[in-house]
Formats: sequence, C-alpha cells, structure tokens
Amino acid sequence: MKQLLFITGVLLFVWACSTQKGVVKIEENKDDIIDVQDSVEQDSLQYELETFDAKFKTWYALHDNPSQYRSQEYYENWNRQYVVAWNSKSTQPGKSSFFEPIVGYEPNIDYGFELNHKLFYYFQYVERVLKIKIMPGSPQGIAL
Repeated sequence: MKQLLFITGVLLFVWACSTQKGVVKIEENKDDIIDVQDSVEQDSLQYELETFDAKFKTWYALHDNPSQYRSQEYYENWNRQYVVAWNSKSTQPGKSSFFEPIVGYEPNIDYGFELNHKLFYYFQYVERVLKIKIMPGSPQGIAL
C-alpha cells in the first residue's frame, strides 16, 4: 500500500511538473509600433519630490499656504543654493549621514512651480524643524 501511494505521488509530481503552465507569448505587432520622437513631443515630463521623512508630508500640508507663495524664480534661486550646500555636505567625510543622499537638481531644467516650492519648503523644514543647518544666510523672512 505504501508503494502504491509513493508511486502515485511520484506520478502526480511528474505530471504536475510536465504540464504547460500559462505561458505568455508576446508577438510584435507592426501596427502598434509608436514612434518615440512623436510620443516625446506629445508628453510632458513630470517630476516628483520624494522625501523619506513622513513627518515632512504632514508639516508641509499644514504650512503650504497659497497666499504666501512667491515666484518660481524665487524658489529656484534658493533651491540652487541649498542643493549646492547640501551636496557639498554629502560628499564631505565626517559629516552627518543625514546629508548622505545627493540631491539631483539640475539648474537648467524647469521643474515647475510645485516641485520648486515643495523642495524649498523641505529645506526650510530641515533647517527650522529638524534644526539642521544646511547653509548660512538662508531666508529668514518666510512665515512658516
């Protein structure tokens, strides 16, 4: 009886391994090919700021006040300075590991108002709430 169960188990195992599972076959359809150049011209790039501090999201939601918005150029100018200072600290040995990730902010790219505003407020959050100085001479007249 044990041999019959063993043989049946082996046969079921072999059968289960040999049957074709749901194999997906992908075929190229010439009608569905999209010219990459056309799609790039139609789509606009969107950038998103990712922070790894859950408290910042709450703080930002409470302090984001449209009546106190400044121009995109204002935020871009400050963000350039902050990014240079941040990245400088991130590459210096012995500095806090807080500055470890390098901020990939290119000054010649238009990131839009929303991202520049949020990035500026993240730097303000680090300096004012976390009390970690990023650079000297940061803006003091911002009501947060």
